[in-house]
Amino acid sequence: MAARAAGVRLRGLGHTFGNGHAVLRDIDLDLPPGEIVAILGPSGCGKSTLLRLVAGLDTPSAGEVLVDGRAVTGIDERCAVVFQEPRLLPWRDLAGNVRLGLPKGTRKAEGDRIVRHWLDVVGLAGFHGHRPRQVSGGMAQRTALARALAREPGVLLLDEPFAALDALTRLRMQDLLADVQRGAGTTVLLVTHDVDEALHLADRVVMLGSVPPEPGATVVTTLDVKHPRPRDRAHPELAELRADLLERLGVPRPVPAEEAAPS
Repeated sequence: MAARAAGVRLRGLGHTFGNGHAVLRDIDLDLPPGEIVAILGPSGCGKSTLLRLVAGLDTPSAGEVLVDGRAVTGIDERCAVVFQEPRLLPWRDLAGNVRLGLPKGTRKAEGDRIVRHWLDVVGLAGFHGHRPRQVSGGMAQRTALARALAREPGVLLLDEPFAALDALTRLRMQDLLADVQRGAGTTVLLVTHDVDEALHLADRVVMLGSVPPEPGATVVTTLDVKHPRPRDRAHPELAELRADLLERLGVPRPVPAEEAAPS
């Protein structure tokens, strides 16, 4: 069961809040079908706002969002969103929560098959009838991922989906996402604060930042991650990319011990 990946094109995208605060400006970005792109940047630079504009949850103040060449003018069913919190309905079991993601008009038998498939894919076989309070945070977030994938979206939008999880569960969820994306083939736009997460998952890392004197964040750096998957998090090539990204985020490279030692 694979989604038909959709391409995303942002042209001159900008957004200003009602109080006059410009958060984004002049965003030009292309996501070819099937690519994983990670968005990095300092807190408050508009990463989540960018995701909401692509999803059609907010309306841009300038520019346009195109999915498969068609303008996004409202909530777009070609896109599915996973937020930092699972946002599951506590009175529904896990299968019932995943069913909420099904496209309108899905017949019951087909819906049952799709729900069962995605719960199995995310490692929740046997937990279909559990309520959210009966499972761990990681399992709840896997359910949220299954709910998004049940829509068979052309574009999967992820807003720091693993940030609230413990370190080990976060690593497992990253690996799960990489496996699911490889099988489903959907285009992924991932907002994250985690440089290591971006390097483990993305084909391309896009960094947002401000360029004075103009207000609002724009694209300041784009970095290709060409290391093949599955990726070894400790690979020296990724370590060098990590140091580069951290430096661009304002974290200086460590000084080698022999250079730091007093003469």
